[in-house]
Amino acid sequence: MPKTFPLRRAGALLLLLACLLTGRAEAVEVSASSAILMDMDSGRVLYERNAGARMLIASTTKILTALVAIRDGNLSDTVKVSREAAYTEGSSMYLKEGEELTLETLLYGLLLCSGNDAAVAVAEHVGGSVKGFVKRMNETAAELGMEDSSFANPNGLDDEAHYSTAYDMALLARAAMGNETLVRIASTRTVSIGGRTMTNHNKLLSYVDGCLGLKTGYTRAAGRTLVSCAERNGQRLIAVTLQDGNDWADHQSLYDYGFSAYPAKRMAQLGHELAEEKGSPLIAADSFAWPLAQGETLETNLELDRELTAPLRAGTRVGEAVFSLNGKEVGRVDLLVGRDISPPAAQEAAAPDSGSWKPEVETAMTVLRKYR
Repeated sequence: MPKTFPLRRAGALLLLLACLLTGRAEAVEVSASSAILMDMDSGRVLYERNAGARMLIASTTKILTALVAIRDGNLSDTVKVSREAAYTEGSSMYLKEGEELTLETLLYGLLLCSGNDAAVAVAEHVGGSVKGFVKRMNETAAELGMEDSSFANPNGLDDEAHYSTAYDMALLARAAMGNETLVRIASTRTVSIGGRTMTNHNKLLSYVDGCLGLKTGYTRAAGRTLVSCAERNGQRLIAVTLQDGNDWADHQSLYDYGFSAYPAKRMAQLGHELAEEKGSPLIAADSFAWPLAQGETLETNLELDRELTAPLRAGTRVGEAVFSLNGKEVGRVDLLVGRDISPPAAQEAAAPDSGSWKPEVETAMTVLRKYR
């Protein structure tokens, strides 16, 4: 029986109930055996279907391969292609034994051409061996909280010890989208590098407005697998489908649903005034947004851990703004004093015309630099 997580199943039932109560269309359905739609910044699951089922993931594996290689390797390194890499079965960037390419060129071949040969060449170079690299892949997966995943190779070829879930792959995609180099490569449609011209297999780059990548996959046993990310109006969503013969259309439907039904509400913006307490502006030390369905609202509560009494320097942390949905906390942001709070005598000495002085946050970035 496929493994599922009760909390996520309960979330899906609540989502359906919310759809019925607010009059919105029922949540989108897909052809995939397993699927998930997740808001990237918050991690909120907007739709799921058997998202906790352990399944073969084919070449979407290469998202993790690329992430580990970029973190642990050097893009300008020269890699000599081994015989094992050159003769790897399956999809290929057509490497030749003994040829030398940069690690960056191999990563383009990995993510655009889905080269199994590139995956082995990358693994041997960065990990010292395929076995050593796979060990690092599993360590990274554990760090990302991918509790129901196991990796046996860097390319996604079928193996009983090689599997993941839609939920775990969404966690991986969140980490991958936080890596600028990986995003740059995965979002490239066509590139000429290292004497090769390569075209991205990911058709969503053309089909979906704002698509940023990530990776396609297919084996006969795994079926079609697809992990993608799209951005609209500053909001990023991640979609994962496993064993889905209609994945291009399903990802389009998931994004149309997610962006319309769960637009992100920005509750705090880095360096902007979030509240005022005793005449003193409090600014946000970070940004925070949360996807909200129709009829949902976030509550904001201030938790101050010190009195706003003079003297107090601008940039001093004085507490947190806590955001809650239906009584459950969903996030919090540190609050900083936006300006110096001086004793009355010091204020008069520093500002002869105190009536013209305004308490707006005029040096927000200076304050944040002090804080960080």
